[in-house]
Amino acid sequence: MIRTLLLFLLALVPVTSFAQHFTLIVLKENSQPADGATVKLVQNNRQVNLVVSNASGRASFENISTGAFSFTVTYTGYRPQTTRSYTIAENVKQDTIRMQPFDTQLKEVSVTAKTPPVEVKQGKVIVNVDASVTNVGATVLEVLEKSPGVMVDRNGGISLQGKPGVLVMIDDKPTYLSGADLNNLLSSMSSTQVAQIELIANPTARYDANGNAGIINIKTKKNRQKGFNGSVSATVAQGVYFKTNNTLVLNYRAGRVNTFFNYNISDQKYLTNLYALRKYTNASGAITSTLDQPSHFTGTVLNNTVKTGLDYDVSPKTTLGVVLGGTIIHREGNNTASARWLNSTGAADSVIATDNANNSRFKNGQVSLSLRHTISKTQDINADADWLHYNITSDQNFNNRLQITGGYNELTRAKIPTGINIFTGKADYTLKTQNDGQWQLGWKSARSSTDNSAGYQNFSSGQWTDDLTRSNHFLYNENIHALYSLWESKHKAISYQVGLRYEHTDYHAHQLGNLLQKDSAFSRNYGSFFPSGYFSYQADTANNFTLTVSRRIDRPAYQTLNPFYFIINKYTYQTGNPYILPQYSWNLELSHQYKNLLTTTVSYSNINNYFSQIFLSDPTLAGILLYTQGNVGRTYIIGLSEAITASPANWWTITAQALYNYKKLSGFNGNRYTSDINQLNLNASNQFTISKRFTGELSGFYTTRARNDVQELLYPTGQLSAGLGMSMFKKKANLKLSMRDIFYTNAMEGLTQFPNATEYFKIKRDSRVVVLAFTYRFGKTYKTVKRNNGAADEMQRVGNG
Repeated sequence: MIRTLLLFLLALVPVTSFAQHFTLIVLKENSQPADGATVKLVQNNRQVNLVVSNASGRASFENISTGAFSFTVTYTGYRPQTTRSYTIAENVKQDTIRMQPFDTQLKEVSVTAKTPPVEVKQGKVIVNVDASVTNVGATVLEVLEKSPGVMVDRNGGISLQGKPGVLVMIDDKPTYLSGADLNNLLSSMSSTQVAQIELIANPTARYDANGNAGIINIKTKKNRQKGFNGSVSATVAQGVYFKTNNTLVLNYRAGRVNTFFNYNISDQKYLTNLYALRKYTNASGAITSTLDQPSHFTGTVLNNTVKTGLDYDVSPKTTLGVVLGGTIIHREGNNTASARWLNSTGAADSVIATDNANNSRFKNGQVSLSLRHTISKTQDINADADWLHYNITSDQNFNNRLQITGGYNELTRAKIPTGINIFTGKADYTLKTQNDGQWQLGWKSARSSTDNSAGYQNFSSGQWTDDLTRSNHFLYNENIHALYSLWESKHKAISYQVGLRYEHTDYHAHQLGNLLQKDSAFSRNYGSFFPSGYFSYQADTANNFTLTVSRRIDRPAYQTLNPFYFIINKYTYQTGNPYILPQYSWNLELSHQYKNLLTTTVSYSNINNYFSQIFLSDPTLAGILLYTQGNVGRTYIIGLSEAITASPANWWTITAQALYNYKKLSGFNGNRYTSDINQLNLNASNQFTISKRFTGELSGFYTTRARNDVQELLYPTGQLSAGLGMSMFKKKANLKLSMRDIFYTNAMEGLTQFPNATEYFKIKRDSRVVVLAFTYRFGKTYKTVKRNNGAADEMQRVGNG
C-alpha cells in the first residue's frame, strides 16, 4: 500500500513552467486585513488554484499561466466577490479588494449551505460542523470521534493523527481540563453550539507549546451580520433513550457596538455497557483465576450553557471586548455490576454484585477582557485577560454484596469536590513590513490553583466511619510563563516562517495528611525552548510543497499528579502519580497539495518520557489493581496520509482521508515492553444535492487495530451514518433528519496486558440514534457607515498564547 501511495504522489508532480506572479490584498469593510479569506484563481471559467489569505490579508499566486485571469474571494460573514479580469500585458502585480458584509440573511444562508464538511487551510483541517447533516444532535465528543485523524480512547484521551496528547481549546482559549473532566465537558456540549473545529497538527510559536499531537480548537457560533438577527434550534433524538437539545443565538451589530448572546440547554439519558474479563496467570503462563465483570451504566445529563459578549469601538483604532460565560452540568447515574470469580478449572468461586449511585455537578464560569489597538497601518497590538473557574463535585455511593448464603453487604460512600481557578494574561504585537514580511512577538502568563479532596466512609456497626486509607486532600498551584517571537515572509514562490517560544513552569503540590497518612509535598520547576516553523514552495498553479517542524511538550494534568484513589469497582482503583515527568516530542511533516483536490502528507514524531498506563498492586489493598499513568520510555510514529475532495458529478461531492501510521512503543513497567503496530484510519463523507431544497449525506469511518499505550491494544471499530436535509420558508429555516451508527458497530474493544494478567474489555454506548432537528433564522439587517472596526470576533486571538 505504501509503495502504491508513493508512486501516486510522484505521478502528481508535473514539470513546472515560468509565468508571472500576482498578490491580491483582501480587506474587510473597515480596511482591516481579512485573515483566512479563500481566494480562487480562475482562468477560462475554471478554478486553477486556491490560496488562503494570511494575517496581512495577502494571497499570493506564482507561475500564473499565459492568458486572462481573475479572482473569486469568499470570507465568512461577507458577500462573495469577483475581481476584474487581468492579463500579463498589463504588468499589474498587485491589487486590493474590499469585502462587504451580507445585506440580507437570505444571502448568508445560500452561501453557508455550500460549505464543505471538511477543509484544509493554512496547515489546519477545518471541520464545518453544520455542513454535515449527520452532526445534528450529536455531542462535540461524537463529532470529534468521526473527524479525520481523531481517535478517542476508553479513558477519554484524545489523539490526533495517531499521536496522543492534544491541547483542547474553546474559542482559542485552553480548557485546562483533561481525562474524565474534559470527557464529561465535551460529551455534554452540543454540536449546535459549534461552528467549526480546527485540527492543528503543527501549531506555530504563537500557540501554547502544550500538546504533543497539536491543538483541537472548538469555535462556537458567532454572527457577524449587521443589525439584529439570530437563530433558534430544536432537536429531538431517540436511541435506546430519548434526548433533546435546544439552542438560541442572538446578535446585534450597529455603530460602535457588536453584542451577542448564546444559550443552550440539553437533556439526555445515557447508556454504557462495559464488559471486562481479567485472567490471572502464574510464572509459567497458566491461568490461576478469572474475574468476569459485566457492568451497566445508565443516567441523565442536564446541561445549561450561556455565553454573552460585547465589543465596543472606543475609536477607529481601538476596540474593547468583554465575554461572560458559564456552564452547569448535572449528571446523575445508577450503575450495576457484578464480579464473578472463577478458579483455574473455570468453576465459579464467588459472585459479588455492586450498585453505585453517583451524583455529580460541573459548574464553570468565565470572564474574558480583550483590547485591540491599531498603532499604524503596519503595527497593531492585542491584549487579553481571562479568569476561569471550575467547581466540580461528585457524590458516590457503593453497595457490594457477596451473593452466597451468609454473605455480606459492604457499603461505601465518597464526596469528591474539586475547585479550580485559572488566571491568564497575554499580549501580542505584530509588525508588518514591505514585501509580505511580518514579525510577531508576545508574552503570556497563566496561574492555576486546584483544591481537591476525596472523603471516603465505610458503613460498619450501624454507623458511618471515615476511611482514612483512601481519603485525601490535595492542593496544587502552577505557574507558566511564556515568551515567543516569529518571523513570516514570502518571496515569489517561496514562503516561510521561523518561530521560537520559551516556556517556564513551576508547580507546588501538597497532600495533606491525616491520622493514618503522612503529610507530603513536592515541587518542580523547569523551562525549555520550543522552535517551530515551515517552508513552503508554490511550484506552479497546481502544486504546493510544505515542510513543517515543531517541538512540543505535554505537562501532566493535576489529576494525574494527585495520588488519591478513585474507585472504578471493588477490584479496580485509579490513582495519580506525583513522580510523573513532562513528555517532549519533535514533529516533522512534509505535505504536497495538488490544486484543491488532493493533499498528501508524510510525518514523523519522536516522543520521549512517553505517558502510558501503569498497573500496580498495593499491599494494603489486597486483590485490588491500581490504574495510574507514568513515563515508560519513548515512542516514534511514522505517518502517511491522503486527503481528497472531489465532485464525481455536479450533484455529488466526496471528502475522504486515509491515514496510515506505524507506531513503535518501548518502555519499562516491571518488565521491559516493546510493541509496534501498523494502523489505518479511513474517513469519508459524501454530500448529495438532491434538488434545490433537499440535500443528503452518507458518511462513516473505520479504524483498524490501534495502540496508544505500550500495554493496551485496541480492536477495529467504525460506524456508518446517513442524513437528509430540507430548506424551508425561503431558506430561512431547515429541517434535518439523520441516523448515526446505523449498524451499531461503534464500540471500544481491546486487550490490556500487565504483569501476570490480561484483561479483555468492550464498551458499548447508546450510539445508534435517530435525530430530527429544526433551525429557524430571523432578524433584520441594515447598512452602516464604513469605519475602522477592530471587533474582536473578526480577529483570530491566536490561541490565548
